[in-house]
Amino acid sequence: MENNRNFFITIALSVLILLLWQVFYMNPRIEAQREAARIEQARQEQVQRNNDLPAPGQTAPGQTAPGQTSPGQGAIPGSGGPDGQAAPAGRAQALAGTPRVKIDTPSVEGSINLIGGRLDDLKLKDYRETVDNNSPEIELLNPAAMPNGYYAEIGFVGSDATGAVPGPQTEWTVDGNPTLTPATPVTLTYTNEKGLTFRRTYSLDEHYLFTVSDTVENGGAGDVTLFSYGRVTRFDKPTTASIYVLHEGLIGVTGEEGLQEHKYSAVEDDKQYTPGKSSDGWLGITDKYWAVALVPTAKQPFQPRFAYFEDGRPRYQADFLSDAIPVAAGQSATVESLVFAGAKEVETINAYEKERSIRRFDLLIDWGWFHFITKPMFWLIDTLYRMLGNFGLAILATTVVVKLVFFPLANKSYASMANMKKVQPKMMEIREKYADDRMKQQQAMMELYKTEKINPIAGCWPVLIQIPVFFALYKVLYITIEMRHAPFFGWIHDLAAPDPTSLFNLFGMLPYDVPTMLHIGIWPLLMGVTMFLQMRMNPAPPDPTQAMIFNWMPVIFTFMMAGFPAGLVIYWAWNNLLSILQQAVIMKRQGVKIELWDNLSGLFRKKPKPAE
Repeated sequence: MENNRNFFITIALSVLILLLWQVFYMNPRIEAQREAARIEQARQEQVQRNNDLPAPGQTAPGQTAPGQTSPGQGAIPGSGGPDGQAAPAGRAQALAGTPRVKIDTPSVEGSINLIGGRLDDLKLKDYRETVDNNSPEIELLNPAAMPNGYYAEIGFVGSDATGAVPGPQTEWTVDGNPTLTPATPVTLTYTNEKGLTFRRTYSLDEHYLFTVSDTVENGGAGDVTLFSYGRVTRFDKPTTASIYVLHEGLIGVTGEEGLQEHKYSAVEDDKQYTPGKSSDGWLGITDKYWAVALVPTAKQPFQPRFAYFEDGRPRYQADFLSDAIPVAAGQSATVESLVFAGAKEVETINAYEKERSIRRFDLLIDWGWFHFITKPMFWLIDTLYRMLGNFGLAILATTVVVKLVFFPLANKSYASMANMKKVQPKMMEIREKYADDRMKQQQAMMELYKTEKINPIAGCWPVLIQIPVFFALYKVLYITIEMRHAPFFGWIHDLAAPDPTSLFNLFGMLPYDVPTMLHIGIWPLLMGVTMFLQMRMNPAPPDPTQAMIFNWMPVIFTFMMAGFPAGLVIYWAWNNLLSILQQAVIMKRQGVKIELWDNLSGLFRKKPKPAE
């Protein structure tokens, strides 16, 4: 029993250390980074207003202008043109400053910028900034002239022989339909001074995948060679700082390297990552719930790159440059690229991976190293959600399923704990007999375990098996957009956010805000109570230090868990209640006394004075 308790305390303290690290290290760090990001954004806005930025048409230092090539190969355009313009008064003014083609689908709305043919105006219809249905829609893409500019661009790099080719400053002409919908593609055209005609067709499904098909018709007298490029460019960073369980920043799966993940801070330090050439894959920039990714054409190998540029305006960029594309005189060539811009919905991402044969596109969602647990956990919750219609109920049902899966193991564990209670008098005799000889005491204990066929650590299995389930559920609640703003019942409007109530203002009855550290909501209290009751199912530890830890652990966990997602706290409270019922049934079957009521009443009995 002593070994059992020590092992249990070790596990509990390990979890406690993680919780303390989350609350006292990660949370202040997140707040500090959030404030630093706000200050940095304000500084960049001021710099943008006052500094001399590259004028429209000017090439930024270290970059090759559209229509030129560097020695031996093409070069992706830099930050000239629209990227270098001063910020206007607001988003509406930035959009009004350029000709556009409207985008309108069941999932997104926005427009295509005819200057450069950019996707730089996109809102997500199904997602709001807060749980309030009247709050603004999520603005994923924004014009480059804004401080939070964020766009995807497909273009070409040519040479003197090709003349000017589509790039950041090219003004396209709409051919026919002026609105992009799932049923109506949009075609743009551009003809240069060398007789090259570019026809670009945008098509969009009902979700978030754009197909950009470029056909180059060579009406000139000679053969030409050009390169296709694509880039996702962003001028700001997320306002919410990234934490250890989630990757936010530049990402891709290309070539032999496979998955590439580069956080904003890392690429700021190293400036550039250039994996080997690839013939398939994807690359882009990902946030917690949203992403913009390019899928280059499968016809030509391409060179991927992840970079941070400080010339002109600081910006983050994931881009690719294809191998040479020859177009003979009088002939044409077609290049097709895909652009994903939207919410990282699990079902949608998986469908794109399968239907479009996009290599490991599922890694756009950060399932983590323990994806073999996290993915099945999400599948189970999502399946139950489709049956029950509420993610909170799905979490409760998931807890029951997990309990059923581990029911045989838990039964053996609780049965072993019950047997240990039967032999507790013998254990006390051994402790008293060998009180001054710890070695003989341990040997006698082990002989007793062997004789009674008891596994001293069997009672730890119910705790151990909960640890991977706990962290898998935490990951699912934190990273999956399906859990974002998912309501339960009553006051829980977002299972991915902490319980908003607090004991210290009587759950909203008193008219004042409570500091974050004192947000002890109803569900964390229920979790603490059930944890307390579960621990009182067993006899109090004889060691005073262990007894003190057991007494205070539910209180400490209540404070620690208050800042975790409400869905996780609900899971833990419900799991504790089921464990209490399961243990009570097994103890009764084994003929062992349930200590709960005696332990509870003992809290209020007057302790006898120690004998002098």
